[in-house]
Parts: sequence; structure tokens; C-alpha cells
Amino acid sequence: MSESIIKQLKSAAKAKQFLQQFAPEAKKTTLNAIAAALIEKEALILHANKMDLDRMDDGDPKKDRLLLNSDRLQALSASVKQIADLADPTDQLLFKKILPNGLEIEKITVPLGVVGVIYESRPNVTIDVAALCLQSGNVCLLRGGSDALYTNEALLNVIHGVLERQGITKDIVQLLPVDRKHVSELLEATKYVDIIIPRGSQSLIDFVRANAKVPVIETGAGVCHTYVDNTADLEMAAKIVANAKISRPSVCNSLDTVLVDQNVAPEFLIKLAPYLENAAVEVFADSFAFKLLEQQRFSNLVAAEEADFGREFLDLKCSIKTVNGLDEALEHIEKYSSKHSECIVSSNELAIERFLNEVDAAAVYANASTRFTDGGEFGLGAEIGISTQKLHARGPFALEKLVTEKWIVRGNGQIR
Repeated sequence: MSESIIKQLKSAAKAKQFLQQFAPEAKKTTLNAIAAALIEKEALILHANKMDLDRMDDGDPKKDRLLLNSDRLQALSASVKQIADLADPTDQLLFKKILPNGLEIEKITVPLGVVGVIYESRPNVTIDVAALCLQSGNVCLLRGGSDALYTNEALLNVIHGVLERQGITKDIVQLLPVDRKHVSELLEATKYVDIIIPRGSQSLIDFVRANAKVPVIETGAGVCHTYVDNTADLEMAAKIVANAKISRPSVCNSLDTVLVDQNVAPEFLIKLAPYLENAAVEVFADSFAFKLLEQQRFSNLVAAEEADFGREFLDLKCSIKTVNGLDEALEHIEKYSSKHSECIVSSNELAIERFLNEVDAAAVYANASTRFTDGGEFGLGAEIGISTQKLHARGPFALEKLVTEKWIVRGNGQIR
């Protein structure tokens, strides 16, 4: 390992001791100060963000993820305040029992320790992770992407300024170098790092999973489907699909594939097409949907190939497939889903219950946009990401999951 990153890793491990004495009120004060500083330093942050944006191609779908503006900074500040108001998840009593031999046993929640987060062009993650880790008593090591280098440095300076003014060690929140050689070093730092969380593309997640020696909690890519069945309110279905695709296409809870029952496909696509057309969405359609959209003179139409299903577009693009009923829709989702967020639009309660019970995903929806899969929207505050795995955390990986368990055993001389 290079000396520079070893120094950061050692200081992070040592900083865990400081956080053990970090009282809940001190956490709240610190977080509220960070929220205020984000607004006070808006000009500096947006200037740094513009430097990053100027380096990125306008056609890159990640550009929207990178963008900060006044509204997004206000939202970030509000999110930090919301986290400050949430209950401290540590030192919660989960279990208590006195054994026949007199031993008193308790199980409590404790911080994970040093949390390493590897992410790409989303500078909001820098603030979200730092705030969540502060409130849960964890040290965080942040490895953002090179695309957001200047923005992340500006945000870290804001955080460090607050910590310095309050006499708190800056080592509890650190930004690691963007040099790729340090990623492997971080993944192997079992002596200093307790958990690694990748947030980004499937290729990033796969790389971390394959190479990490430190335990990993995945926040998965989102290949999200909406199935419109033959009893759906088609006006509502069109609005749900349009929102899930158009409102913010570069995020992981946006729609990638529309599944529509072939019996209602002609009428549904007539209602959906204007939304997609007006937003310049490129549609990769199966043969049946292609003919229907071609008849409507839909302008941005491509014949779908196999690779267009199971594809996370992260852009104003989606695929459409017609299916013969619920069973075929469920089979398609099982084959292509990334187990992030899946939706059914239906008026049939039996179909809805089958969908909600049988679809294997972190979040399943009936008659609502998948865009709600988010820690803030679920009332959890910000999130580190959406976990698509089944161990430790699933769904919005938020404050409540940044803890593990510890057994406390009190005796008076018992031996075995």
C-alpha cells in the first residue's frame, strides 16, 4: 500500500474511539451546522461543480447525476437536517435475559466502525454518507469518482470546516484519492476498514464484489419494470410509466422496461406515446409494440434486441415488451430484474397480491411509480444506496442499517 492511504486508513481506525464518546446532542448540533454551511457556501460549491460539469460531455447520462444547483443544495441541506432529527440508532437494547446461572445477557446496537463507500458521479452521496455515518457513530472513507473531484473536495471542505470549529477530529470523514490503484488497496484493508459499500454501475459493483477482502454490502443497479395488466386504469398507467421514466432518468429507481398485456397494448400505447414523444424518449420495442407505435408515427423508435431487456438505461431510453398475461410478466421480471424495484398497474386485487408476493425485489409496487424507492421518500432520511442483496440490509440502506449487534454479558464469577 502507498504510505498516503495507509496514513488515512490508520487515522480512520483511530477515529472510531472518538466517536464512541460522541453524544447524540453533539451529533445533532454538528449535522445542523453542516446543513447551514451547505447554504452559506453555495457559491463555492457550485463553482467547483461547474468545473466538474465543464469536463463532462453533454451527452453523458451521468451529467445529471453530477449536477448541483441551488434547489439541489437546498434539498441536501434539508436532508441533513432530517437526519439530525432521526433517532440515534446506536445503543438500542434489542434483547435482555437472565439465564438460570445468573448471567445477565443483553444485545445492543453498535456502529459498524469504519465504512468505506465507493461511488461515481453523484456528489450528493458525499453529504448523504457523511451525515448518515456521523449520526450512526461511524467513520467514513469516501472514494468518489474523478468526474466529481472538484465538487467532492468542496463539499469535504465544508464538512471539515464545521468539524474544526466544533473541535472534532476531521478524521471521521475523509475523502480518498481518485487514483484507481487505491480502490484495490481499500478493498484489501481488512485491518482498518470494517465494511465496503459500492454505489454505482453494475461494473463497479461486480468489481468490488470480486476483489474485496473487506466485507461488502451491495447497493445494486436498478433494472426496473412496470407491468400494465389488462384491468389497469390506462390513463393512470400512462402517467405512472411516464413519471418512472421521465422525471429523472439517470437514477437507479427510474423505469427501464414497460411490460404491457397484449390485450390492452393498442389502447395503452396510444395514451403513453405522447408522454414519451414529448420527452424525446428513445423506445426499444418488441415487434408487436413496434408496429403499434409505428402506426402512431412515433419518431424515436428502435426494434428491440435481446440485449435491450435487462438493460439499465440511466437515460431517456426504455424498452417495451408485450406479454400474454401475468404469468409471462412474472417470468420476464424473474429473468431480467436486478431485484431493485418492480411495479404492477392493475385493478385486479388477486393479480396485485400475486405480483407483490411473488416478485423477488427489494421494493414492489402496486399502482405507484418506482421513483419512490428512496430513503428520504420512505421517511428514513437520506440513504447510502438501495441494497438489492438479502443479508444485513435490503432496500433503502439508511441510518437504521448502519449498525451491527453486540452482546453484553454480566456475571459474578460464573464459570463453565
